[in-house]
Amino acid sequence: MKQLTEKQILDNWNKLMKLIEDTFDGERKEKLLEMYKYFENRMVTAPASGKAAYHNAMVGGYVEHVLHVTDCALKIKNLWESERAMINFTDEELIFAAMHHDLGKVGDLDNDYYIPQDSEWHRKNRGEIFKHNPALQYMTVTDRAIFILNHFGIKMSQWEYIGLRLTDGMYEEANKSYYMSYNPDWSLKSNIAYILHQADMMATHIEFDEWQREDEEVSNNFKKAVVTEEKPKPSAKMSEKSQDLFDELFGDK
Repeated sequence: MKQLTEKQILDNWNKLMKLIEDTFDGERKEKLLEMYKYFENRMVTAPASGKAAYHNAMVGGYVEHVLHVTDCALKIKNLWESERAMINFTDEELIFAAMHHDLGKVGDLDNDYYIPQDSEWHRKNRGEIFKHNPALQYMTVTDRAIFILNHFGIKMSQWEYIGLRLTDGMYEEANKSYYMSYNPDWSLKSNIAYILHQADMMATHIEFDEWQREDEEVSNNFKKAVVTEEKPKPSAKMSEKSQDLFDELFGDK
């Protein structure tokens, strides 16, 4: 299973902070930085999902996913624009919605959204690395995101709200009335929601592909080791404790 190094986690956090510095200004930037400072210790390690087979179910997975969706959204917007689609929103609005579409996954003001799965059966049979925190009042991820932004006094434009609100597409039952309106007057008047949903889907599927490739690589390496019956070689920098464990596992019996 894919894991991020401490350096990768820190680098991703710094990229997120730079994105805020470069994209926003004035009072809104100050309030955003205040919110991110409040959640920093929790957000920097938060996973993006709970199951290994979903996407980025790992420490630091949330921030990596948010950066991935934001990058995909900007690229998809450029593609739509090159095909003469109507773009009636700014890059700032697109980035804001992409950055915060999953904000509810950091939890509430006091509690994590995900906590480690302590059931070995669920970890082994269902691939659940994390589970939902039972201490939380139930809200959809989107509703909690909007609640948190409101708590910190961070205002949104109409397009930012629509984009953030509908990023999950029709995977969220409440979104159907926006996407499936049969009254032309009620149809979406901006493409921002379609672009964000495509970006989220794109990032999620690519992250799944990365997990699948790494899972297959681990499996293939294990099979090769079993077939060749080769002993792994100890590292030259192995600590005394690690050396003892190595000798115990692979030393001559």
